[in-house]
Amino acid sequence: MDLQLTGKRAIVSGGSRGIGLAIARALTAEGVDVVISARGEDVADVASTLAAQSGRRVVGIRADTTDDGSVRAMVEQAARELGGVDILVNTAATPWTRDKNVATIDTTDELMRGEFESKVLGYLRTARAAAPYMTAQGWGRIINISGLGARNAGNATQTVRNISVSAITKNLADELGPHGVNVTVVHPGLTRTEALTASLASQSDATGVPVEEIERSLAQNSVRRIIDASEVADVVAFLASPRSIAITGDAIAVGGGVPGPIYY
Repeated sequence: MDLQLTGKRAIVSGGSRGIGLAIARALTAEGVDVVISARGEDVADVASTLAAQSGRRVVGIRADTTDDGSVRAMVEQAARELGGVDILVNTAATPWTRDKNVATIDTTDELMRGEFESKVLGYLRTARAAAPYMTAQGWGRIINISGLGARNAGNATQTVRNISVSAITKNLADELGPHGVNVTVVHPGLTRTEALTASLASQSDATGVPVEEIERSLAQNSVRRIIDASEVADVVAFLASPRSIAITGDAIAVGGGVPGPIYY
């Protein structure tokens, strides 16, 4: 299927590694020119490598999504570099780490504010800056990468940050839909990225348990295997395309299925 993406222009926030980089790769493979934004100093090098691999225009721009001025400057530069903005994919957020897994009554204001500032307000800032370019041309796609933590209790901070992204997504979808802009939220589960691969190798070295065995113990989804970042990216590429016109405001789970619950 031709996704009709050739010549489109995208921003992928948090696109220098992990799921964000996989999405940038998938979009360039479909003929999209991409701006990768990230806080790290290596973003220009990552963009240069992807440009050489894909043959598409790929630009790296440093930006901090916790700073509204930085976000607005990045989006303005992206529009200048690419000649406009058609697609925004939000993946820039602090990773969820084990030390954040605390009981609700032990959750500090600082922890909750930090996650809200980074992921929720960060996504809102980039959408707020990019949407005017899309509405002016009457077409656009915004895809917010959240997480299956939105559907499970167990950690209040993780649940709040992911549900909040879903709430922003639905409100944006209803407001921007009449202007030709679709907005969706994607919920990955445990996903194979460079960081996970390194973590599993480290666990294997420390315990002597083969990586494959560790993976089997972790893969509690319906398909009983860890979903790869490239497989998440395939779904995002479709959502970013004109083919996805019938989907907006909704959440798409990409964790390989959750056994038991029925979502409707």
